[in-house]
Amino acid sequence: VSFLKILLLLVLLVGIAMACFTLPAEKMLKDFLVWVEQDLGPWGPLALSVAYIPLTILAVPASILSLGGGYLFGLPVGFVADSIGSTLGAGAAFFLGRTLGKSLVASKLDDYPRFRSIDIAIRRSGFKIVLLLRLAPLLPFNMLNYLLSVTPISVADYLLASWLGMAPITLGLVYVGTTLKDLSDVTHGWNRISRTRLVSVPTG
Repeated sequence: VSFLKILLLLVLLVGIAMACFTLPAEKMLKDFLVWVEQDLGPWGPLALSVAYIPLTILAVPASILSLGGGYLFGLPVGFVADSIGSTLGAGAAFFLGRTLGKSLVASKLDDYPRFRSIDIAIRRSGFKIVLLLRLAPLLPFNMLNYLLSVTPISVADYLLASWLGMAPITLGLVYVGTTLKDLSDVTHGWNRISRTRLVSVPTG
């Protein structure tokens, strides 16, 4: 059973890798936001929230959704939709890492030596440590979702701490989105934010 789980996960990861390198993610996300704006009406915020799930699992930066939420729905509704979405995405990656991907994630721990001390701290104060990691990330956001899945933190503590810790940056991005003129500005803003994150967030 374990072998089949690992095989299934490897097939999934290969598919993800191929998609990331072959599909124009920027254009797809922009088209998605156009669809939300023009066709979904009151269902738009829900669709935006759900869209975070595949993006987070695929480790695709979701900043464009946060900016798009502000642009499309304004600050209150955009923040609620994006905040729920980012938490759903983090939860989905966590669940995947704790189930199908547990062996693979555990094998990657050696690539993140600083996580060993984090793991020890989580055993003592899981909620507090995850909250701090979300507020001031010491590891890349998408990888952190998976690494935390192999710690003993409960699902409830993980989700609540993640939601609270991600709220400030989400609020900031949504606010920036409310100041943009059109969807092209949303895309350009996402590119700048993505480059900044790649430079400023440690990768190992």
